[in-house]
Amino acid sequence: MMDQNFVQEFRGEIRTLEKKLEAFAQGDLSRKDYKGFSGGLGSYAQRDASKNMLRLRCPGGRLTKEKLEFLAGIANEYKVDKIKLTTCQAMQFHDLSAAVLPVIMEKVIDVGIYTKGGGGDNPRNVMCSPLSGVEQGEFADGLPYAEAVTEYLLGIAGQIKMPRKLKIAFCGGASDTVHATFRDMGFVANEDGSFRVYIAGGMGASNPKEGLLVEEHADGSDLLAYVRAMVDTFIENGNYENRAKARTRFMQDTLGSDGLREAFHRHLEDVKGSVPKLEIKPQAVNKSPDGEIEHPRVIAQKQPGLYAVKWHPLGGVTDAAGLTRIWNAISGIDQAEARISPDESLYLINLTAKEAQSVLDATADSAQSEFEHSKICIGASICQQGIRDSQAVFHACADAVRQAGVGDFLPRICISGCPSSCSAHLAGEIGFQGGVKSVDKKPQPAFKMFLDGSDTLGGERFGKEIGTVLESDMPAMLAELGKTVQSSGLTWAQWREQFPDALLETVKKYL
Repeated sequence: MMDQNFVQEFRGEIRTLEKKLEAFAQGDLSRKDYKGFSGGLGSYAQRDASKNMLRLRCPGGRLTKEKLEFLAGIANEYKVDKIKLTTCQAMQFHDLSAAVLPVIMEKVIDVGIYTKGGGGDNPRNVMCSPLSGVEQGEFADGLPYAEAVTEYLLGIAGQIKMPRKLKIAFCGGASDTVHATFRDMGFVANEDGSFRVYIAGGMGASNPKEGLLVEEHADGSDLLAYVRAMVDTFIENGNYENRAKARTRFMQDTLGSDGLREAFHRHLEDVKGSVPKLEIKPQAVNKSPDGEIEHPRVIAQKQPGLYAVKWHPLGGVTDAAGLTRIWNAISGIDQAEARISPDESLYLINLTAKEAQSVLDATADSAQSEFEHSKICIGASICQQGIRDSQAVFHACADAVRQAGVGDFLPRICISGCPSSCSAHLAGEIGFQGGVKSVDKKPQPAFKMFLDGSDTLGGERFGKEIGTVLESDMPAMLAELGKTVQSSGLTWAQWREQFPDALLETVKKYL
């Protein structure tokens, strides 16, 4: 829990936000100046300036039953009909009026949800593997660390001024769905329970970098010192003059690998002893099994006889009714909770086989095929930074693929409506980035296309740009690609392995 000084200060900032909202609505405050303040509290005006987004910080994507019930109630009370599960494991409420925004921002404090730092030049939502604590094969539960780091960062947020945002992620060592090795700072668990530490990574369109390994075996008790050292390294060496270059990944160029390692370890030595040590206690799950269950959306946990159920709303977007249905599905289940996944799914964990079946029944609206589990940013119809309406084009593609009956012959794709990489398109097998394409010397809505990115732990790589496809051609192109794979009698993975050049041959006429 945050201390009362932090909470009191945050409530005061919400009062200031109310005044700025009024000035912005009356035209007395520019969009840029309003964003400069509101972003630090986790909110931005949407493309329609009369509507607002609020980003609800959920460390590690964790939603306890208490938080889930509260958010479902808030969403119903204020008729929130667009709720986005984000690739940074946060939850976004959209289309909020100026009157409602500060009210929700303050109300969620009652259940320990703080929107402060959800945007602007701040440490963002701290991530961890969505099945942390229950995933088979993990070496450490990253969730308690993510929660501890969140509390620490929020506690010092008012004392620091960074050039830009800082994204931190924890990987338990089984799978790197949070892209810990691509983040501004990433911790990957080793078999002995220590952590490998990566810094200065990032997937933005400008100068994408894999993280630089700076420590092979960091002790878990010292991780707050590593975090503070990263903050101080960024403050010392980050670019305060050029926002386009004010991300940690640019330090790999300005300092070089050796120089960056030296700077980081110098700051680490400076802060050790002054930063609190962590005492992490494992979170036990004690339930008796009642059978077994198999289903494509059911994942066996490391706790024998317990399961997680995956629910993926198409495009990662749901509404108040959807959130309420999820709450109702687990409200009476002992030790159940929800986890937002970076692939825009929601995992409902700690279920027996019978409980898993009831949750499956309650989430029958989930994405059905592998393709329908794709990651899609909120898009230009809402985001003021957006270039293309990624949600609209994905739904058009999903309809075409479903009509062709080939959803299970395609991989998940990633669509970012602009170069910001909110869908992590550079790490997708097939990724798209919003842009334009000249046709008869006229700019047309289009997407750059990337192939063969990967977030597989130990096999991380960025996708390669192969060309630009018109937005209007994307549904037909993906449907044709699915039919090609289907006709081969192979799975997607088999087809890609046996015919590595066939994908480009199939789609090149659209590029």
